[in-house]
Amino acid sequence: MQTEHENIEVYGAREHNLKNIDVVIPREKLVVITGLSGSGKSSLAFDTIYAEGQRRYMESFSAYARQFLGSMERPDVDKINGLSPVISIEQKTTNQNPRSTVGTVTEIYDFLRLMFARAGEAYSYITGDKMIRLSDEQIVDIILKEYEDKQITILSPVVKARKGHYRELFEQIRISGFIRVRIDGEITEIKKGLQADRYKTHDIEIVVDKISVSEASRNRISDTVKTAMKFGKNTLMVHTEGAKKIRYFSRNLMCPVSGISYDEPAPNTFSFNSPYGACPKCNGLGTIPEIDMSVVIPNPKKTIRQGGLAPIGEYKNNWIFNELDQIGKKYGYTLNTPVEDIPEEAMSVILYGTNEISGNIHSHSGHDVTFEGIVSFLINQYEETSSPSVKKWAQSFMVKNICPECNGSRLKKESLWFKINEKNIAELSNMDLSELQNWLQQLPVHLTDKQKTIATEVLKEITKRVGFLLDVGLDYITLNRSTRSLSGGESQRIRLATQIGSQLVGVLYILDEPSIGLHQRDNKRLITALKELRDLGNTVIVVEHDRETIEAADYVIDLGPGAGNFGGNVVATGTPEETLNQDSLTAHYLSGKIKMPDSKLRKGNGKKITINGARGNNLKNISVSLPLGKLICVTGVSGSGKSTLINETLYPALNHHFFRSLAKPLPYTNIKGLENIDKVIEIDQSPIGRTPRSNPATYTGVFTDIRNLFAQLPEAKIRGYSPGSFSFNVVGGRCDTCLGAGLKIIQMNFLPDVHVHCETCGGQRYKREILEVRYRGKSISDVLNLSIDEAVEFFSNLPAILHKIKTLKDVGLGYITLGQSSTTLSGGEAQRVKLATELSKKDTGNTFYILDEPTTGLHFEDVRILLMVLQQLVDKGNTVVVIEHNMDVIRAADHIIDLGPEGGMKGGTVIAEGTPEQIIKNKLSITGKYLEKEIEWHNKMLVL
Repeated sequence: MQTEHENIEVYGAREHNLKNIDVVIPREKLVVITGLSGSGKSSLAFDTIYAEGQRRYMESFSAYARQFLGSMERPDVDKINGLSPVISIEQKTTNQNPRSTVGTVTEIYDFLRLMFARAGEAYSYITGDKMIRLSDEQIVDIILKEYEDKQITILSPVVKARKGHYRELFEQIRISGFIRVRIDGEITEIKKGLQADRYKTHDIEIVVDKISVSEASRNRISDTVKTAMKFGKNTLMVHTEGAKKIRYFSRNLMCPVSGISYDEPAPNTFSFNSPYGACPKCNGLGTIPEIDMSVVIPNPKKTIRQGGLAPIGEYKNNWIFNELDQIGKKYGYTLNTPVEDIPEEAMSVILYGTNEISGNIHSHSGHDVTFEGIVSFLINQYEETSSPSVKKWAQSFMVKNICPECNGSRLKKESLWFKINEKNIAELSNMDLSELQNWLQQLPVHLTDKQKTIATEVLKEITKRVGFLLDVGLDYITLNRSTRSLSGGESQRIRLATQIGSQLVGVLYILDEPSIGLHQRDNKRLITALKELRDLGNTVIVVEHDRETIEAADYVIDLGPGAGNFGGNVVATGTPEETLNQDSLTAHYLSGKIKMPDSKLRKGNGKKITINGARGNNLKNISVSLPLGKLICVTGVSGSGKSTLINETLYPALNHHFFRSLAKPLPYTNIKGLENIDKVIEIDQSPIGRTPRSNPATYTGVFTDIRNLFAQLPEAKIRGYSPGSFSFNVVGGRCDTCLGAGLKIIQMNFLPDVHVHCETCGGQRYKREILEVRYRGKSISDVLNLSIDEAVEFFSNLPAILHKIKTLKDVGLGYITLGQSSTTLSGGEAQRVKLATELSKKDTGNTFYILDEPTTGLHFEDVRILLMVLQQLVDKGNTVVVIEHNMDVIRAADHIIDLGPEGGMKGGTVIAEGTPEQIIKNKLSITGKYLEKEIEWHNKMLVL
């Protein structure tokens, strides 16, 4: 082996399924680790190399600091030489905070705030005129020039449009030496005890001086201006005898016509996370929660007794129903009246309450009461409760609407009237990044010399950071987009762009499938970005299955030959060309020795579902027909509107129709053909559970069968054990120390929490006596540790259990264990667990399945297996809709819907529809161009 300075050397890696492997990783190269799903890629990259790097970082802290952080388990590896500081960039959503946006996490918005604070020009939100800021000398010169030989009154504004009697204020003005004030346009002499009408709104100004303007009065005018500024808080007014209009002057930014003034701008003036910049109505969130009456009254034909008012449900003999009954006696309805037939006045009382105290509305105790109203009660619970569960319940009857005051911009109106080249900061945040980049490049020619001097360096930084985001294929993203709405792949590419921008050198970066969610067109830009990170002097390790990325790598490490216990070995290493000649599944797919299945081009059942007028997000009022009984692929460049159309419009609409789901779809006109399907099932990549307690066995329901089996064993019956005794979620059989988790959480404060095995049960989750009950020599803990492949053999004589487990194997998950924590499953694995669960259920043959990028995290071989499963579903008469970028899946589709032409606001239209061949013939389709190349490559491999 070479010296440690030239390579990172891993010796004896045994973490998870790794088979005591040795690996040499060349420094300052782009290295791809590939192999089947479950072959040990993440175990090597993240659980060994990254974990050891993190542990060494922790060891560098002082003993004093380490006592607050706890201990970290050393990964199961003999040694690692030449390890650099490690940064992991994974597929995790960046931030769940509703205030976190793409602009804030990339810090681009921070630089924009600085630029607007220093170079922005202020305009009046009343007149639209440019705000001015004047010195005392300039004000004196203007007065002398424009009011020469005129009699003027100089006033100091002290009250603007406020109620009150202001007796104390008038007395303070009198004591300060002033004789007159102007109240609501009328000049009045200040006498002791003077006061205004306390219930009316007033404008009050101090009359500072009356002057005949001439050059000889310059000194007097100058002194008067200083005095007026002092009492008017840097603002004064000039009134000319007989003139209707008053002119305002200020040391602050001020509108000379209306007199409104702004505080001096600072970066936090443009921050929606600061009280100085945030919209006061929505507190900087851009949305406000409002009661959704379609959820409160989901079915107006129902009566109150039948549950027509969702928050109170069906009839119960309690106070609220008795109150509604009493209200009905006064307003002419009963609890058996359909909600739609209840008089309008009565509905107003039911929903919004009444302050009226009437003998007709009283409690059982005989005391007269007022009725709060159901809507008022929901709002009160949402705003006042300290209980998270009650707040969540009230929130379920609400919808978030765009804030009417800031129109979703999050900022107060003054902040929105600072502009650079006719754009405010919210308008820039609403541009997609490609449009923003064009604006930034054209900006210098529109700036004044002063603005150029101030903004040049800030502008360079903004342009550079936006450029990095464009380089990783995020040109369709906007700065104001919430990070909660980002996919794992988008979040990862944002972090990648941030790291490129940091210009660090000598770092080991580890990335988990950065190509996720990227169209083939954008892949080249991503690869260029990875190489740029490498060329800075860093080592870049990428866990990846994408063919283009593998072929672009400097070095490839292929793990296998299989998954789970059949994986964990190094089956090929070297340059991409060198690995092609080695015996591995990856090499066989890359060389064309193993082929993907072609499209069956089914005719379908002749029926279809059509969605008309879809116009959510960037969709341009499109209508799309989906032929039933086919494998349908929805394609298009990143950000073209695929998820908006399918996940946010079609699926919620179908889900509401079949299951009365409360989730509201994005706007559309109508859907036709609903009678042609029985139900809709979305199989997404969200976790099957958010804690280590959730696992494939619990999610599929097979764990219930297994617990029942153990409870029926003779030893269990003798001891009086029930199925609950074999659950790690309830008191009884579970370990009392870790409460059945098998793990203990060490909180790392400013680092991610670390999970270590429980010292009492050794990670087995159960008490010792529970583990003594065995079926065919295995305890309940041993069964949970079986891989799916092993479990299929182990339960081969129990059809009920076997059926559920075998579907997990059929979708290519034979390598995971029955009890594997859901937190360790990738998005693709979680999606396949859900798919297997659906496959294990009785099939109606008329189901509409929706999958979003099901090939995420899948090796070529896994994609082949997945395609076979999807084809089986369609062969049974079902319809499968997949949103996908993978060319092998697109090539195998019966029908393709291609959106575009670009991402963001340049997308949202249907570019092409039809078979793969029809898509290729459409010259406007970017997908068609890459699909043609894919088919040409496959045809070439067939000849070879």
